[in-house]
Amino acid sequence: MKKFAVTVAVLALGLAACNKQEAANTADTNAENAAMTDVNAATNDATANADAALNAAGNAVDNAGNAVDNATNAVSNAAENTTK
Repeated sequence: MKKFAVTVAVLALGLAACNKQEAANTADTNAENAAMTDVNAATNDATANADAALNAAGNAVDNAGNAVDNATNAVSNAAENTTK
């Protein structure tokens, strides 16, 4: 009977130790998930900022192209006006 009681006590201690480890693992997993969420948010922000900068650069190139077209038209119009 004492052997049975000791066995039960050892098993109970083992289960208690497992539960503590499970709680620690859960805490570690939660911390890792929170860190990953922060990294994902930072990545999304960086991607959005890079997209916005790329769009702004594209718009600047388009505007420069339009300015060249306008200057070409102005020169052409000036040349036509002087020959009339």
